Amino acid sequence: MKPLLRFTPIALLTAAIVSPAANAQLITYPDISLAVANRLADAAVAACLTKGRHIAVSVVDRGGNLVALQRADNVGPHNTEASRRKAYTALSTKSNTLMFSESARENPDSRNLTTLPELLLLGGGQPLKVGQQVVGAIGVAGGGGAQQDQACAIAAITAVPELNQMSN
Repeated sequence: MKPLLRFTPIALLTAAIVSPAANAQLITYPDISLAVANRLADAAVAACLTKGRHIAVSVVDRGGNLVALQRADNVGPHNTEASRRKAYTALSTKSNTLMFSESARENPDSRNLTTLPELLLLGGGQPLKVGQQVVGAIGVAGGGGAQQDQACAIAAITAVPELNQMSN
């Protein structure tokens, strides 16, 4: 009696290679689009301008890539990089940078994070969430201090209803 299926070494090897690829699942996540990033940046600049504050604002996606950057007239040039680093810090730590910086002052282990070149432990960075997922972050600099920068970032988030309003 002949077997119904005959497996040669090459057939077995081919099946072993193709089978995992055929069953591989791609992971999909929500992410910040250019349109949403620009809405956030516009809203942050507008919120600060109503208070007479000129800012730089950066929005990064879930991978930490810069998606949008705006700099109001008359803001210091160092604020551009500061806003990007605040956004990156908020994304990386999944927390608002004002609370994170306050925590780092109280916790000696967290204080060591100031030695990482990309992190900036100053208020003004806010993670962007959809449900429980962090999908990006916004960073604001130049608004006259950590509290003011943070307020502008939060004002921007409230202007985009697709995002959680109480990101922390």
